Amino acid sequence: MTTHRYAEYEDDYEEYEETPDALDERPRRGVAHLVSALGGLLLTPVALGLLSWGGLRQQQLIQATLSTNRDPLGIALLAGGAILLLVVAALGALSAAGPILGGLIYGVLPGVAAMAVPEWGFKLVNMMPKSDIAYGVMDFLFIGGLLGVGFLLVGSGLANALVRRRREA
Repeated sequence: MTTHRYAEYEDDYEEYEETPDALDERPRRGVAHLVSALGGLLLTPVALGLLSWGGLRQQQLIQATLSTNRDPLGIALLAGGAILLLVVAALGALSAAGPILGGLIYGVLPGVAAMAVPEWGFKLVNMMPKSDIAYGVMDFLFIGGLLGVGFLLVGSGLANALVRRRREA
């Protein structure tokens, strides 16, 4: 005789087969990954170019005239670049691929290359057409701006990925 109170009802229960939970079946996120990756790859260089160009205009104005005059176009370029970087970081809500790819390809890799071997930095910038944007990018590259922005975008993407995993768990 068993002491368990449900032992006598053992025959009333059918074999239980485990079926996958709805939580175990993850929705396919291919479109989200694609949109985020394309956004990161296309918007990040535009944003960095706007930031670099606007920063160069501000720097030249202030250094050349030794005044505190404002350059409305330079300020608008800086604001536009910052807003585009915010959009890239926000794409991390869809998928971490966008901010991570954009940050690695356009920030971290060129920044590390320029810091480790400065000649590589000059070669990278020489691949761009000669313009104020190229000079701005060169300044931004060698002061570590691209490296910093790249790490911030990668960190944003990683944070979004970790939050998503925690929610799904």
